[in-house]
Amino acid sequence: MIFTHYRGDRHQDHRLISELTWNTFRDQLILEYEVPKYDGDLGAPNCYVPLDDPTCRKKTRHLCDAFGSQQERRWFTEETFRGLMRLRGVECGAPDGLAEAFYAHKLVLHAASGERR
Repeated sequence: MIFTHYRGDRHQDHRLISELTWNTFRDQLILEYEVPKYDGDLGAPNCYVPLDDPTCRKKTRHLCDAFGSQQERRWFTEETFRGLMRLRGVECGAPDGLAEAFYAHKLVLHAASGERR
């Protein structure tokens, strides 16, 4: 499983990374994540992962700690990321009301028997 930026991301570096990911990992499951920012380029993801509150709190703390260069940005806050998780949780009917969302362009589901085709 490979995670990369959403291919519709308006930030030029993010968009390029997404393109290179698709060029490099053609036979892998690629999930594109979204980044809230001033560009307002959030879309309608099609793959949701419900999360519980402790996981969301841990994730938002890690995001803020790991990307120190973004701390000066007014939008780069735990509240912003938690708000997006809440919105995605509403969209997918997550039990705890929180979810992470991705864009999955080539998601393949196999039969429960484990048989691969």
